[in-house]
Amino acid sequence: MEPHATVIVVTGGDPVDPAAIGPLPTADRVIAADSGLDRARALGLGVDLVVGDLDSVSPEALAEAERGGVDVERHPTAKDHTDLALALDRAVATNPARVIVVGGDGGRLDHLAANLLLLASDDYDTAEIEARLGTARVTVIRRRAALRGRPGELVTLLPVHGTARGVTTEGLRYPLRGEDLCAGTSRGVSNAFEVADATVGLVEGVLLAVQPGGR
Repeated sequence: MEPHATVIVVTGGDPVDPAAIGPLPTADRVIAADSGLDRARALGLGVDLVVGDLDSVSPEALAEAERGGVDVERHPTAKDHTDLALALDRAVATNPARVIVVGGDGGRLDHLAANLLLLASDDYDTAEIEARLGTARVTVIRRRAALRGRPGELVTLLPVHGTARGVTTEGLRYPLRGEDLCAGTSRGVSNAFEVADATVGLVEGVLLAVQPGGR
């Protein structure tokens, strides 16, 4: 498939607040996961593909999309992958440099936990992955990432899928200097930006940098 620089994936679930999501970059492709189609419309995003079991998207939005020539990929309700996983699969198939997942930050806890783990899956390690979930921002870090926030703003570093080794930070209140964070540790919780631009690097593993936002 033709490569794309930036793909936006819009999830279903809770409504999204455009003010909380903030400005989005221009996308080469927008993919909606089921009722993410309704969320994309609320954000003023034109959708190129709708994917999922389509059990929660509004019939009006789906009909309008089909009339407009949007590709619709329907899956059975009884399936092995979530709608977001299907959408991410389609996103990385275009070999993008960056994938931005957009959605709400509420809903079912099991879905939220599964989605966060999904973002860090090795299946998507060819692209930079970030998520804007309500007021929260999540950045998947595999080797090095630049983070931006307000001085004093909280950021939590969570190792997933195993130990994150050789973690080094710059610009955060509680620095790490080539240290290991084991899966399940709380050591990376509630760090904070000392300056607006910070960096986090690691030698091996995967981190989720979670900026919980305005609560």
